[in-house]
Amino acid sequence: MEKMEHIIREDEKSDRIDKVISTLNDEWSRSQVQIWIKDGHVLVNGQKIKTNYKCNVDDKVEISIPEPEELDVVPEEMDLDIYYEDSDVLVVNKPKGMVVHPAPGHSSGTLVNGLMAHCKDLSGINGVMRPGIVHRIDKDTSGLLMVAKNDLAHESLVNQLVAKTVTRKYKAVVHGHIPHDYGTIDAPLGRDPRDRQSMTIVDNGKHAVTHFHVLERFNDFTFVECQLETGRTHQIRVHMKYIGFPLAGDPKYGPKKTLDIGGQALHAGLLGFNHPRTGEYVEFEAPLPSDFEELLENLRNNR
Repeated sequence: MEKMEHIIREDEKSDRIDKVISTLNDEWSRSQVQIWIKDGHVLVNGQKIKTNYKCNVDDKVEISIPEPEELDVVPEEMDLDIYYEDSDVLVVNKPKGMVVHPAPGHSSGTLVNGLMAHCKDLSGINGVMRPGIVHRIDKDTSGLLMVAKNDLAHESLVNQLVAKTVTRKYKAVVHGHIPHDYGTIDAPLGRDPRDRQSMTIVDNGKHAVTHFHVLERFNDFTFVECQLETGRTHQIRVHMKYIGFPLAGDPKYGPKKTLDIGGQALHAGLLGFNHPRTGEYVEFEAPLPSDFEELLENLRNNR
C-alpha cells in the first residue's frame, strides 16, 4: 500500500480535508477520497477523521493509498441496448426484469455483468460490485441509465444529480382516474419502520419531489409522465401511491388486485445531462417497450 504525507499550508486552513486531498493528485476524485477517509486510510495528526474535518495550519495528513481492488464481477456477454458511448460516459436502455448490479441473490445476469463484458473502463467509485453505476432503476422498471467510464465522469454526473440538473422523465400507468392534468408531490421518503424492505412517507425522511402530468385517461387507469426533481429509492412508486394512484402491476406498493404484467408499469424514457468533459447538454429518449405499448392498447380497447 503506497503512503504519502502532506502538511496543511496557510492557504488550506479551514478547507475540508476531502477537498484538500483531492487537489494533491489529478487522478483522485473527491468521492474516492471520501471513501478512503471513511475506510480509515486517512489520518490527521495520527487520528482518524470525518470527511468534513476542517484543516488547521501544520496538520500532518497521512494517506495510505489502497491497492486497486480486483473486480470480482464475472463479465457476461449480453446484447445491451446502448444509446450512446464515448470515453467518459455510456447510456444504456435497461430491459424490464434485469437487476442493475450484483447483490445477494443476484450474482449474475445483471446490467453490471453485461457492462463488464462490453467495456473494461468503468469508474471504481462505487466499489467492485457497482462499477460505473451513478444511479439505479428498479429491476422491473425499464429505461435509460447513465454509466460513468472513469472517476472524474462519475463525480461530475453525481454532482449533477445532487444539483438537480439531470432531466429524468418516466412514463407510468397508475390505478384510478386522476382528475387534474398536472401535479407536484412534495413528500419526504424514508424506510418503512414496519417493513425495512419498503419505503414510505415519513416526517424525518429525505426531501423528495415528483412532478407529473396526465397523458391519457382510461376507465380505471391513467397514463402519466413523471419528472423527478430528486431521485430517492422507489420515489415515483411511493409518491403515486401516497396521492391515491398507485402504479399498475406494482407488487410492493400497488393494490392486491392489480394488473398481472410482471411488475410495475414504469419506463425511464428520457434522460438528459451535461457531458462531464465538454459541458454540453445531451439528451436521449427510449420508446416504450412492446409490452408497455400492448398494455396501453388493451386499456384503449376496453374503454
